[in-house]
Amino acid sequence: MSAYIAPSQIAQRQLAYFEGKHVLVAGEAEDLFPVELSKHCESVTVFTTNYGYYRQLQTNSSIASVFGAEFDQPTQADLVLLYWPKAKAEAEYLLAMLMSKLGNGTEIVVVGENRSGVKSVEKMFQPYGLINKYDSARRCSFYWGQCTQTVEPFSLQDWFKTYNVSYQQHNLTIKSLPGVFSHGEFDIGSQLLLDTLPNLQGKVLDFGCGAGVIGSVMAILNPTIELEMCDISALAIESSKATLAANNLKGHVFASDVYSDCAQDYQFIISNPPFHSGLDTSYSATEMLLTQAPKQLNASGELLIVANSFLKYPPIIEQAFGHCETLNKTNKFAIYYAKK
Repeated sequence: MSAYIAPSQIAQRQLAYFEGKHVLVAGEAEDLFPVELSKHCESVTVFTTNYGYYRQLQTNSSIASVFGAEFDQPTQADLVLLYWPKAKAEAEYLLAMLMSKLGNGTEIVVVGENRSGVKSVEKMFQPYGLINKYDSARRCSFYWGQCTQTVEPFSLQDWFKTYNVSYQQHNLTIKSLPGVFSHGEFDIGSQLLLDTLPNLQGKVLDFGCGAGVIGSVMAILNPTIELEMCDISALAIESSKATLAANNLKGHVFASDVYSDCAQDYQFIISNPPFHSGLDTSYSATEMLLTQAPKQLNASGELLIVANSFLKYPPIIEQAFGHCETLNKTNKFAIYYAKK
């Protein structure tokens, strides 16, 4: 059983493509294949929007790693290895940014699971040059192409999608980058959570802030709170910052891998936690969010989360806090509450 995800395994079969190259890895990479790759090419830099992956790579001196919403470092890279992301709009965003940054003559290898829609790279790459499929294995595809066109300058601002959300007579402007949860709409779970919230005071953490909808509404309804917002995604961080700014709201927005960069004196932790990781369902981050919550809260701190009703979170919350209350429930969602 390989330690690599399937897209890395197909790239591993084609190491000759990387020899002598300065490789920039981007997209949905999540294993240590870039470390092996560094033995076969001139240099490897990993650009990731995932803070957890960035932290994992930090211990490896053989590769450089860059975390952010935009790759803005000086680079010698002449080949991009793009792991196809699950959101098509995010793939468009990454291609526009990287081809603009690296320019004409840059080679590109794209790997991805067929079910992730990697085939759409054939059409999506047309403005930049030619790309062709050279291998398929493990239900994945391997493409090689080259940028042969002059590429438009990239501006992050052009990629924000702006939409309006109304809540209790308040109108909010939401700014969201590609691939960020709640991209272009107000989701029902978040609305149920906001409907159920008590009056807030003190230091409040919006965990997994996405585009910043929940945090912004909390700040409008409770102007005296000290608002903090965290997410593992750099695209979410930039979206939440832009949403706060668009509504003249204040809050500290930062990257965190679960609680890695969080304080330990919150009065409230409030979350609509994600349970998708890539194309698969993943609960591990949410389980850590729940089990470690008491350590991050002050002496009388409170936790409120919204979750799909079918998810078995109450036993986990009960184990962490000694109790778990269901404050609200629809046929799809439930609001769970616990106090330290």
